[in-house]
Amino acid sequence: MSVANSNRPKVVIEQVLAVLPLEVARWLEALSDVWLDELEEIRLRVGQPVELCLRQRSAFLGSDGTLAQSLDASMRISAGALAQVLQRLTQFSRYAVEEDMRQGYVTLPGGHRVGIAGRAVVEAGRVRAFRDVTSLNIRISRDRPGVAASVLPALYDRASRRPLSSLIVSPPQCGKTTLVRDVARRFSYGGFAPGDHGMKVAVIDERSEIAGSVDGIPQFDLGPRADVLDGCPKAEGMMMAIRSLSPHVVVTDEIGRTEDAEAVLEASLAGVAVVATAHAASLDAWRRRPWMERLFLARAFDRYVVLSRCKGPGTVEAILDAEGRVIGRGGVEAR
Repeated sequence: MSVANSNRPKVVIEQVLAVLPLEVARWLEALSDVWLDELEEIRLRVGQPVELCLRQRSAFLGSDGTLAQSLDASMRISAGALAQVLQRLTQFSRYAVEEDMRQGYVTLPGGHRVGIAGRAVVEAGRVRAFRDVTSLNIRISRDRPGVAASVLPALYDRASRRPLSSLIVSPPQCGKTTLVRDVARRFSYGGFAPGDHGMKVAVIDERSEIAGSVDGIPQFDLGPRADVLDGCPKAEGMMMAIRSLSPHVVVTDEIGRTEDAEAVLEASLAGVAVVATAHAASLDAWRRRPWMERLFLARAFDRYVVLSRCKGPGTVEAILDAEGRVIGRGGVEAR
């Protein structure tokens, strides 16, 4: 079992602890497993308290290692400490770290994404780099095997024994990546429906969050029939996979650009199912993007799964068909 596959909270965040200031890491290790299991983000801001974003609330890390009740008793981060964290982060991102940072993030082994804020260096209207970094947001990635069990029957056509192209829609931090990872794993392993023996899955993992790859090797279990294109742009990767990997289904995260939409449409015309995610509060909100509406009208997706945090991350609000009609309602946490 790889490190990232363990459900023990301290093991899950091991890669995160390695980049944090020593004192912060030591106090986090001392927290109970109950609190660590609730931990979703660690936010470091120069001169400000260390903020811990938990599943239902946020708290500050106290100078004595407890969860502080007041700002005065909280642990604060210096500019030097933040600079050391940033230096450690870049050592973990061997591939395209500069390009990642231009987009405002770095991905750690295990799929943990670190958002960056500070002074942007802009050339020709594009962000070229960040300097004077003032805050970092470390988003904890967790594996939840079985999380897709409640939605998987709707994403599979039992008559043809084929996966259905599906889009998972939600605002940030609602469990899209966790769900799409488990969908890929379940399709890869098979056995979730009568006569299903598993299928070839191509994972286009542009941000290294689905597979959590280190040096190209997935740290999350995606099953025996999954091929991962790590760090590969989504649109290009989808086309590469279709041409050379003969997948039954392509899985990717966070589509939104015009080229992403074109690749999804091309895949649907090629007879390859696509399971993807998108940031939006609802299906209607997602459709307001010009190219996304084109995908909807072309029926590029057979199913839409809408998530929220109503009852915790991964709450399934609704499952809709290709025409946007509700075919299932959840309100139940997909865990």
